[in-house]
Amino acid sequence: MKNTDLIDRLLKNRNLTDEELTGVLLCDDLKFNEYLFEQARKVREEIYGRDVFIRGLIEFTNYCRNNCYYCGIRRENSNVLRYRLSEEEIIACSDMGYELGFRTFVLQGGEDPYFTDERIVSIVKKIKEHHPDTAVTLSIGERERESYQKFYDAGADRYLLRHETADKSHYEMLHPSDMSYEHRMKCLKDLQEIGFQTGCGMMTGSPGQTIDNLICDLRFIQRFKPEMVGMGPFIPHHDTKYADHEPGNVGMTLRLLSVVRLMLPEVLLPATTALGTVDPHGREKGLMAGANVVMPNLSPVSVRKKYQLYDNKICTGDEAAECIRCMSERIERTGYRIKTDRGDHVRYREGCENDGK
Repeated sequence: MKNTDLIDRLLKNRNLTDEELTGVLLCDDLKFNEYLFEQARKVREEIYGRDVFIRGLIEFTNYCRNNCYYCGIRRENSNVLRYRLSEEEIIACSDMGYELGFRTFVLQGGEDPYFTDERIVSIVKKIKEHHPDTAVTLSIGERERESYQKFYDAGADRYLLRHETADKSHYEMLHPSDMSYEHRMKCLKDLQEIGFQTGCGMMTGSPGQTIDNLICDLRFIQRFKPEMVGMGPFIPHHDTKYADHEPGNVGMTLRLLSVVRLMLPEVLLPATTALGTVDPHGREKGLMAGANVVMPNLSPVSVRKKYQLYDNKICTGDEAAECIRCMSERIERTGYRIKTDRGDHVRYREGCENDGK
């Protein structure tokens, strides 16, 4: 068993050297990992208790202007059955979600030019008008600062934009030349400066990824101090250049979740759908490693199988109410419980209560 002093020092100092972090991430000793996960759980429980926040995910378009080499809905994949939800359909999803207890909605889609700033602003405003006690999270990719400001002014509270990798050369390996590492990083900076609760994140086990890349990601997360970090294992899609690449490792993903929890104790950490796709109990394992967010799907069942970023994605057939019931039961078996409020980062809670933002 590897010496747990490393974990104790990470717990105390919120930091380790690159060499020490490498040792933690690469250690698959059972007792070492159990101790790491236990300490991560203790930290999240000190701040968020045993609550697991649920976000209602609405995947409203699978059109995308980008051609990311790993993504199933990339621009040049002609086999995708494309769809867009109308504004009325999106609002209906949020209305249904509200009745089911959701107080955060995540609007996620490809970078679809049809959804102009004006259309996004209209959707955000209408959700807020219908349900002023909810939070709206956007996950719609790269835009310019002026667009992000409009979304924030319309009432959007949070923005998720995975950095994917903090290493420029690795980023360029995963993306075509018309996409810019510098612009991705600028977008994240703009979002944070505007005032969004901002989320970044990366895939574990993505093509070409090294342990040095992961250390680079952790250092970026430390500097950036996001409110949310989304991490899930890479899963190949059959219509991409990385179709034959192995999926990311569950153990590595769990260790990364725990390390991020110990580095940034207040962070909101999802137990992702990708984690549940690679491992039937992946989301539960994520919660036991320090995660405290899950995102059930509120999209119409008719379109869920069309939003395939990767192969074999779970939860594409259940109605929302059934999905939530099942998820609630599974979460309760871990000793945690679903919390049906906005689930803001602790730094934002007082302000949200006072001004409705």
